[in-house]
Amino acid sequence: MNVARPGMVTSPHPLASEAGAAVLARGGTAIEAAVAIAASLSVVMPHFCGIGGDAIWLVADRQGRQRCFLGIGQAAGHLPAYEAAIPLRGPASTVTSACAVDSWGRALAYSAGQWGGTQPFADLLAPAIAQARDGYVPSRSQHFWFDFRRGEIPHWGRFADHFSAVPGELFKQPGLARSLSLLAEDGCRSFYDGRLGRQLAEGLAAAGSPLGAADLAATRTREEAPVSLDYRGLTLLAPPAPTQGLSTLAIMGILSHFDLAALPPSSPLRYHLLVEAVKQAFLDRPLIADPDCSEPLPRDFLDPQRLAGRASAIETTRALAWPHPYRHGDTVFFAATDEQGRCASVLQSTYFDWGSGVLIGDTGILWQNRGAAFSTVSGDRNAIKPGKRPFYTLNPGIALNKGEPHLLYGTQGADGQPQTLSVLLTGLIDYGMTPEEALAQPRFLLGKTFSDSRDSLKIEASLGEAAIEELAALGHEVAPLPALSPIFGQAGAISLTDADTIHGAHDPRGEGKAIRSQARSFIK
Repeated sequence: MNVARPGMVTSPHPLASEAGAAVLARGGTAIEAAVAIAASLSVVMPHFCGIGGDAIWLVADRQGRQRCFLGIGQAAGHLPAYEAAIPLRGPASTVTSACAVDSWGRALAYSAGQWGGTQPFADLLAPAIAQARDGYVPSRSQHFWFDFRRGEIPHWGRFADHFSAVPGELFKQPGLARSLSLLAEDGCRSFYDGRLGRQLAEGLAAAGSPLGAADLAATRTREEAPVSLDYRGLTLLAPPAPTQGLSTLAIMGILSHFDLAALPPSSPLRYHLLVEAVKQAFLDRPLIADPDCSEPLPRDFLDPQRLAGRASAIETTRALAWPHPYRHGDTVFFAATDEQGRCASVLQSTYFDWGSGVLIGDTGILWQNRGAAFSTVSGDRNAIKPGKRPFYTLNPGIALNKGEPHLLYGTQGADGQPQTLSVLLTGLIDYGMTPEEALAQPRFLLGKTFSDSRDSLKIEASLGEAAIEELAALGHEVAPLPALSPIFGQAGAISLTDADTIHGAHDPRGEGKAIRSQARSFIK
């Protein structure tokens, strides 16, 4: 008789974390727990994700298996002629299909085939259906982002009628409850070519979207090997192109050339090096696009010599000028590890907060505006084409120690994701911080954001006035923001140590929660 290590989940909403923890408690796999979390978050965090969006998964286990599920919707097969940029909101922004639900099915098939998962899909969706049908008390985050967009919402059709919520009162989504119930009865593919899919095709047409039934039916999750990079003796895994997981790895490869542990965690030089590594990696980021429809990436994109050259270009006494635009976006990160050490690290998104702002028919489903990430400039690697996947900001991560999962991590924040991960990972790895400590560190955001149109370095005031002044002296155009501001997004992390102990947390900038499941005895 052996005792397994306790499992753990982390997510940005307590109700979602509880749904995932309940799956682990009854012997479910990490993937099954993550699907329960994903479904719940689609209800209780409608401002950041939903079944009208996409999802990207990384999974790994102690047997050395590692896979990535790219649940990325593709551009419509019939597109309008673009004379300007794709609109950020409204029906014209609903130009890519939604692959989140298909990714749930693909991940569950892997769980059943490789990990022996047996939990019924309907049981995994049951908490989300109840939350949509019976209601939940909206989070501070949901109210914050509704109020933040209050001036735009009158232009979003029926949106205000559907999502207006009274603080402290139950918020119900009966249309979404019906849609989730159809999925529970018919399975994931119902979203694409079943009863729900037919409703969605009619609703998309009525809204004026170029997406049709054929586009939904063609939507499929890609299963691929993760890309990887060694950092301080650990192997960092990230999703491949068209995601910016490559950029996150490049940042860490550049930082590997500096002895960060010799610097105090709040040292202005540490933050200067992090920011400058981000800049160097982002110089290559425009090369990343859908490999099916664009020129292949340079073979040496993550070559150690190439990254060493980027590191040598960093000046420790002067900041590189940074006039490059910032991509906005919001999402949710969640993760689960079960008693067998099998892990899932996931990001799910509708791109901007509240996605396109378009509700599809009476399904209660808010569609994403991820297609707005495409360029309409002919010849651009990320130029929109029928069936093409856009450049993708989502990049959940897993770090392996001697081939076994050691860290699960990820964050919301579009361009801010690799930046936040540079702070989080160096805190966890270089400084040996706990997840709670690493998540509480001061953060930065480089470039224009929806909160500040200047090409400045937004940085949390908790770094300290003296350190921020030193960064300014190095040439950074600093713009201090309040400590633990929601503008810096919500991240999460789980740490699995060699001693078979586990620690996890979600971001203090939100209301998320990590929950440990009880270890169970089993026959080995």
